[in-house]
Amino acid sequence: MNRNSPQNKITRKEAMKKMGRYAALTAMGTFLILNPKKAHASSPPDPGGNPFD
Repeated sequence: MNRNSPQNKITRKEAMKKMGRYAALTAMGTFLILNPKKAHASSPPDPGGNPFD
């Protein structure tokens, strides 16, 4: 199968539309996996002070 055959080509507009959908799904999945409330609750408390003083 030839990669450059006319039947396999899509327009720039179609490519951007597909990538936009993929980016949106990826962002939603990442947000669900790395939920900020859960991440904040499991992080250690701030020790305070400046370590460079």
